[in-house]
Amino acid sequence: MRILVDMDGVIADFDTEFLQRWRHRHPDKFYVPVEQRTTFYVKDEYPEELKPLVAEILLESSFFRHMLPMPGAKEALEEMRAGGLEVFICTSPLTTYRNCVSEKYEWVEEYLGPAWVKQLILTKDKTLIKADFLIDDKPSITGAVVPPDWEHILYDRPYNRGPNKKRITWDNWRDILLAPSQV
Repeated sequence: MRILVDMDGVIADFDTEFLQRWRHRHPDKFYVPVEQRTTFYVKDEYPEELKPLVAEILLESSFFRHMLPMPGAKEALEEMRAGGLEVFICTSPLTTYRNCVSEKYEWVEEYLGPAWVKQLILTKDKTLIKADFLIDDKPSITGAVVPPDWEHILYDRPYNRGPNKKRITWDNWRDILLAPSQV
């Protein structure tokens, strides 16, 4: 079984890194706590006049490099792999990619280990990648292949609770991926 696992917001804590930088840099400005997020793109949570400040943080050097791992993510990925599942990290870089691409590779090497770098797929269109499942926090994945070869399983986050899809966390992944109907 081939599993694609998104990076930002699924195995790397995008939201905490963003909020820490935002609160440090703009302590007196409006912000949205993670639990109150209602949209996938963090910039869409902020008023128009603050969007350039959001972009500044997302595009700066070290943003993607310094995200902490999501609790339980590394252990789950290692257990999946040890259990014979074929696991790839499938992530979409920002279009303004100068720091993003290299930092994603660096992050994987530091937090997951050098062997996982070989399992990293960077693509703007995840539908082109063949797999059984895609674990992603983005509520809707679109692209050139309709329907994609994989089933989208939502990594549970406050901003994606609307779609009626299977939901996964690093606490319940075995129940979702290893259920008898999935084997």
